[in-house]
Amino acid sequence: METTLTDRGQTAVPARIRRRFGLKAGQKLEWIEDGKVIYVLPIPKDPIGAFRGSAKGKGLVRALLESRAEDAGKG
Repeated sequence: METTLTDRGQTAVPARIRRRFGLKAGQKLEWIEDGKVIYVLPIPKDPIGAFRGSAKGKGLVRALLESRAEDAGKG
């Protein structure tokens, strides 16, 4: 998908992406760049609620260790 950047640095999020991820007007987006790639991540209105249950069925210690290993690989 391709969009155009305006003179003011604005762009539109394609409708298909908005529908798929449930993005609404006023939604906050996080822009992350790693030197070569730009990632755009939607920020949930309730970040704690969005995280709740994400480790279900794994065991909390295992989920924490996996998360730390993933973070260590990014640095």
